[in-house]
Amino acid sequence: MDRQNPLFGLSGEAKARLLKRLSSRSAAPVETPRLDTASLAGSRELNIVAAAADYLGIDDPFFRVHEGIAGAETIIDGRRYTNFGSYDYLALNGDARIAEAAKAAIDRYGTTVSASRTVSGERPIHRELETALARLYGTADAMVTVGGHATNVSVIGTLLGRDDAIVHDALAHNSVVEGARLSGARRLVFPHNDPDAADRLLREARPRRALIVIEGHYSMDGDVPDLAAFVAVARRHGAWLMVDEAHALGVLGPRGFGLADHAGIDPGGVDIWMGTLSKSLVSCGGYIAGSAALVHYLKRRVPGFVFSVGIAPSAVAAALAALRIVEAEPEHVARLNRHARLFRDLLREGGLDIGGSIGAAIVPVITGSSIRAGKLTAALFARGINAPPILYPAVPERAARLRFFVTAGHSEAQLRETARIVIEESRAVAAEPIDLVGVARHLASD
Repeated sequence: MDRQNPLFGLSGEAKARLLKRLSSRSAAPVETPRLDTASLAGSRELNIVAAAADYLGIDDPFFRVHEGIAGAETIIDGRRYTNFGSYDYLALNGDARIAEAAKAAIDRYGTTVSASRTVSGERPIHRELETALARLYGTADAMVTVGGHATNVSVIGTLLGRDDAIVHDALAHNSVVEGARLSGARRLVFPHNDPDAADRLLREARPRRALIVIEGHYSMDGDVPDLAAFVAVARRHGAWLMVDEAHALGVLGPRGFGLADHAGIDPGGVDIWMGTLSKSLVSCGGYIAGSAALVHYLKRRVPGFVFSVGIAPSAVAAALAALRIVEAEPEHVARLNRHARLFRDLLREGGLDIGGSIGAAIVPVITGSSIRAGKLTAALFARGINAPPILYPAVPERAARLRFFVTAGHSEAQLRETARIVIEESRAVAAEPIDLVGVARHLASD
């Protein structure tokens, strides 16, 4: 089987035949819409995935409506579920101190700053949050923006140009890849968590400027890079090092201060710290922490900052209040990691493939098949557990999985019971044969 481009277990050749058959069918004349979405890239593939899931009796696991705060538990369609689909790692969403801070900011500043900060959207609270983030990372300054994804795209897209190189991990987030494409720089990809490979790429490429991009805590596998090794590679080649802390802040290290705290090294070895406000800091937005010169430049050159409205006062206040709790109450981080290690160990002892998870909030269960991942998600949902699947093409077919986001809000009893059910249902799904021939016939005749 062609393992490079399977779709629900179908080979690339079989998928091509299905696409050809679907596209060649005659249909009753219909009015052509002004925007023909059927002709867009990936549209047919989405339809095939939906048809295959329908044939296999797998409900769509996405866009489920949560009817309140989605913490360790959530309510969907009136039913209570144990929830592993939230990035609220420290279980701070709904904390009264944070809610009150957000409300007070609305009372003082309103619901929006109504303009870019460059023009007239600057408020004192913006600088309070930036100063707090800079203090946490030991940097001279920081910059907060309205979105995490947009931060990577706009910052990376601005810093580098055509004669430069962006060297990033093979499992880098989509925002890193899109930022690299926007920049026009040469994009060089090294195998996951391999600093020696990054070193070789830089030695061979010899670009004018180079940016190495890694993540502090990889959201698909729950593993971490060797920060000291990547710092050494960057210094050896005169490259900049950027670390995406989206899933690391509030999770890694005894204080929850991220990858440098986890590794026990000086954060000053990293040129650009990037992160999001939407996970442990239970708000919305992104940030960059670095030198005063870097932040000064970015605030005047990055389109996603210069031409975008400033982050809303309530979002800034919520993030600032959460950050102060992280700094003052490390017991939340300790509880989170204790819970995540327990859950990881229970699944591993049950014989499940959890990849390289270090047991710090993110624990995958790799099924090796999108069909099995979909079936396992459905089986767990029927038993009161909400755990999102990651399917092809988001990951290679052989890496299809469920991701469990453990939080400080989960109880030990919840984790033990969930692990028992996951192991039981995983074995049942693995033992069930997959009717690929039936899937193919259904798609061909639909």
